[in-house]
Amino acid sequence: MNRRAFLNAAALGATAGLVRPNDAGAREGNSKIRAVAFDGFAIFDPRPVGAIAEAVFPGKGAELMSIWRTRQFEYCWLRTLTGSYVNFFEVTLDALAFACASIHVVLTPDARDRLMQAFLQLQPWPDVASALQQLQTAGIRMAFLTNFTAGMLDANIKASGIGEFFEARLSTDQVAAFKPDPRSYQMAVDHFRMARSAIAFVAFGGWDAAGASRFGFPVYWSNRLSQPLEELGATLDRVEAGLGTLPAFVAAQ
Repeated sequence: MNRRAFLNAAALGATAGLVRPNDAGAREGNSKIRAVAFDGFAIFDPRPVGAIAEAVFPGKGAELMSIWRTRQFEYCWLRTLTGSYVNFFEVTLDALAFACASIHVVLTPDARDRLMQAFLQLQPWPDVASALQQLQTAGIRMAFLTNFTAGMLDANIKASGIGEFFEARLSTDQVAAFKPDPRSYQMAVDHFRMARSAIAFVAFGGWDAAGASRFGFPVYWSNRLSQPLEELGATLDRVEAGLGTLPAFVAAQ
């Protein structure tokens, strides 16, 4: 199975099997956006992990990161589809071990610890603080909706000092199903107690944006890596290179 087929199976197949028949992924009503749920990487910049990978494995950092990132999320999807959930930190460690074996480098305990620790010391993207402040001023409720573990969220929030903006840390650990499984997106509906149409979702990955759209959220894709749209048949409401226009997007809905 190639990557495109796998993405379609994970995002479309899981949705078809788990969304309740009367939902059909459609947005309910015409509610104005009153809350925003954020993927973790839409807030925290993962690029420093790549710099550490290059420092640990000179000349092979980029190759390692490409394989590591791919396996990181494919393992999430496979574990959800097969009912063998483990948390995102463990998935990330397993994907790292696979990536190192793939490029024939030895993952020493020190190298492993340096690379994994980087996921606990991420900093926000430069435009995050301004966007969050504007949303808070406008009275918009905010929460994380992420594959990150609670521990990963707490460590990164503490290091960045942005915890005041978020009223909840919705981790997929709570439902034992990674995004784009509908059970993960349902956490925001249950927490905010709002219609899906009143909750905007801010994605970092195109596959996540597609999954959230099919669930019924208005979707803002913060496409910082300039990736093409995924071929998943989903319609996204806004695609931007960052969060600069997010407050205006929310206000205009």
